[in-house]
Formats: sequence, structure tokens, C-alpha cells
Amino acid sequence: MDTRAARRQMVDQQIRTWDVLDARVLDALAAIPREAFAPAPYRDVAFADGPLPIGFGQTMLAPNLHGRILQALDVDPADSALEVGTGTGYLAACLTKLAARTRSIDIHPQFIDQARATLAALPLAPVELEVRDAFSPQALGEYDVIALTGSMPRYDRRFEHSLTVGGRLFAVVGTAPVMEAMLVRRVGPDEWVRKTLFETVIGAPPTEKFVF
Repeated sequence: MDTRAARRQMVDQQIRTWDVLDARVLDALAAIPREAFAPAPYRDVAFADGPLPIGFGQTMLAPNLHGRILQALDVDPADSALEVGTGTGYLAACLTKLAARTRSIDIHPQFIDQARATLAALPLAPVELEVRDAFSPQALGEYDVIALTGSMPRYDRRFEHSLTVGGRLFAVVGTAPVMEAMLVRRVGPDEWVRKTLFETVIGAPPTEKFVF
């Protein structure tokens, strides 16, 4: 397989058709070898228009959803970025192409170990990876962009408090079959604005925890 051509086809035929038109986002998605992050049994279908199983009942999100997340966050080259839910590390790789600094956390040590190995083999800026529960009481710090790659049955405000003023947060909220992708922007020290972006369905948990 000509993987470079396959990535370009993925960008042109899947991601652009979802109105992802930000040139920096498209360039990042075309440059990052998605196939390197897909589990070995699924590398031949790494560019397919759908999620891929990655273990622990979790999935690697579809390419068009990754594109929509990155475009919605409007990542600036000077931004600091946090991803909650590392999974394979693919979105973290894209973020590190767009932001000045990227940190990614996941509750599963196996995901962090595999993502670290994959990222280390690529010519990318370092990603800070950490095993931790996103709901632990320890502060997350402050970031210009935050991507929550799991779903919440109800919106939890604790993450928006980790945004800098002007910062953006992407989250998916609700229960299947109707879930909303939303963008939260911090517009002041004590003021946030929420906007619904589109409807989608990703793994929805039976408790308050995330599904990654």
C-alpha cells in the first residue's frame, strides 16, 4: 500500500467532506502516519471511514472526527494543549504538529506505553505522556486547548477550569443514540461560552467516568 497516497485520499475524500478546511489541520493529518498508530491487525484499514478497536473496549476515532476536533480547537502554534484520553497517541501526534506543547493523559498504562513507543519512532516534538485518572483531585494545570476524546453522559465543568482565558475545550456529551459534540471557550476569569458543533456517537459509559 502506498500509505502516503492513502493518507492524502483520506484527507481529501473523508475529512474535507466534513467541512474540515483548515489548511494547518489538513497538513497535520496528511503528515502524521495514521497507520503507525493503528493496532497491528487493523493497519490495512487504518484509513477507513470509521473507528478501530484498540483494546479495553475502546476505539481509535474515525479520521473525520479527528479532523473536526482539531479544527474546532483552532490550535495556534504558541498554544499549550492537553488531551484527555491518549488511546493510541494519534491525536496527540497531530496536536504536537500544531501546538507549542502537548500533554496527553490516559488511565490505561498499556496505552501510554504503546503511544510513547510509537511517538518516539517519529520525527515529532516530544509529547508529555502520563498515566492518570482524569477525575483525580490533583490539578491538571492550565492549557489553551483541551481535547476530551471520551464521552460524558452529562457535562462536567471541572475541565473548563483548566482553560486559560481565551482557551478552547472540545467535549462530547450525552448518551447514545443522541450525543452532542461541543466547544467550550473561556471568555473571562469566571465566564465560559458553550456551543454545540454537531451530533455524533462515541462510546458512552454507564457511569460518570469517561470511555476512551
